[in-house]
Amino acid sequence: MSLHPDLDAFLTLARDKGHPPFHTLSVEKARALYDRTATQLDAPSQVATSALQFTARDGVQIPVRRHDPGETRAALLYFHGGGYTVGGLDSHDGLCGALAALTPCVVFAVDYRLAPEHRFPTAFEDSEDSYQWLLAHSASLGIDASRIAVAGDSAGGTLATTLCLSARDHGWPLPCAQALLYPCTSARQDSASHQRYDTGYLLEQQTLQWMFGHYLRDERDRNDWRFSPLNAGSLTDLPPTFIGLAEHDPLVDEGIAYAGRLTTAGVDTRLEIYDGMVHDFARLMQVVPDAARQVREDMAEMLAECLGG
Repeated sequence: MSLHPDLDAFLTLARDKGHPPFHTLSVEKARALYDRTATQLDAPSQVATSALQFTARDGVQIPVRRHDPGETRAALLYFHGGGYTVGGLDSHDGLCGALAALTPCVVFAVDYRLAPEHRFPTAFEDSEDSYQWLLAHSASLGIDASRIAVAGDSAGGTLATTLCLSARDHGWPLPCAQALLYPCTSARQDSASHQRYDTGYLLEQQTLQWMFGHYLRDERDRNDWRFSPLNAGSLTDLPPTFIGLAEHDPLVDEGIAYAGRLTTAGVDTRLEIYDGMVHDFARLMQVVPDAARQVREDMAEMLAECLGG
């Protein structure tokens, strides 16, 4: 299917206005641009929010935003996208609030540390620490520790699924489900979709490599399963999985490959590919409201089934 006409118009307008690609900017300017456009393209959380924090393994306090729809003990630990370099609690406020209301569940959005100040595997370790914190403090947070799922988009989707792999390998209680939006799963960005959508489809190849270049310490990190879960030796014994992909996304091929490996490993996997969409469309409520609402509802439906109640 061709690119959705509203997305086509949106991308054309962005080019005409001379919005610079992230890879041409400093990290500070890229972060500011990402956060500024996020508030213009999505609505803020429609549920009550509050600020929390947990202590990472090195003693640093990591902020968390709680999105609480009320009257539920189910929880979702959410990791935002942004290539480990940009993004945060504000950029994903609307998406997290929507998932909280639709599921319903309490969403804990994690403001994990970003690169290049904090390189691999800091973001992954922050995800592990946030999960351990939520398990340990579930009672005081009003959460049922047996009803916790994890989710994320793009790099955040990678963090969510590698957290599940780590929980399995460490013998920790597994999340009830993992919901992944267009996750980064491959060590190399050389698939046909990366070539087909390398420029002009919101997420560009040069920007992706700019982000990974800031995050990874060296080329050896690319093959680490904590960065590329397709490199994990086994994907067995993972929780039920939702994977939502965009048709016109460089990451679509590796998302399909990951869903295929999960299915082959016996993991209950639901794969949805959204026609005409680009990377990050789940946050573009002001551009493609029907599609953004649909993927949120699909995620929430799967999460509700797994979280029970």
